[in-house]
Amino acid sequence: MTTEGHRDRPLGETSGSEQRPARRLAATSLDFDLETELSSLKQEPSWLRGDRNGRTLVEEPAFRVTLTALKAGTRLREHRTNGWVSVQTLHGHLRIHVSQRELDLPAGHVLVLEPGVPHDVEALDTESAFLLTVAMHEA
Repeated sequence: MTTEGHRDRPLGETSGSEQRPARRLAATSLDFDLETELSSLKQEPSWLRGDRNGRTLVEEPAFRVTLTALKAGTRLREHRTNGWVSVQTLHGHLRIHVSQRELDLPAGHVLVLEPGVPHDVEALDTESAFLLTVAMHEA
């Protein structure tokens, strides 16, 4: 993700939708039950009709945490991020393509990439879920 999208809401808040209520993404302290969050994602039309769904849990100017669920065979095309990235597989099995290498990330494994490294993500199991953390350098 190298391009900044248009933002119609303040950083740290969601605008809400028919699918989800608005909620805070930034605070002094935030805590999450990842199994509950994942279960909720799998009830939404994006998951039921598509091959993936995700929810940003934390959004700060230099820090973001996103929970993503993918159905088997789903591939997130190659992209890069300007910050440090960690991908932690919670369920299933992911394959990450990095620098002409294939790295397997079964549940319980984590991969850390330095800023700007091109990579893609592929779900190998029926349902895979991962926690993506991006930490930007503050200028």
